Amino acid sequence: MASRIPCPHCGLRPKEEFTVKGAALQRPDAEAGADAWHDYVYLRDNPRGAYEEYWHHTAGCRRWLVLARDTVTHEVASCRDASETKAVMA
Repeated sequence: MASRIPCPHCGLRPKEEFTVKGAALQRPDAEAGADAWHDYVYLRDNPRGAYEEYWHHTAGCRRWLVLARDTVTHEVASCRDASETKAVMA
């Protein structure tokens, strides 16, 4: 994992200030069937390459972030506030 994460609010910060919370997946519609909700809650892919995850800046601004990183090299491609955009990667 990269040793620094570019928080959009606090700037470049050490990764130890953050807590990873899991995949940033598109949430199903409220009317989606049980199978769609089961997949969303319990099933995760383990991709090689680009992946988006929710991170919490626990020891900083305390904001939820979406971090795009490469699962092979752990290089951080981008970091944005989770409230500003929807997750687009599945």
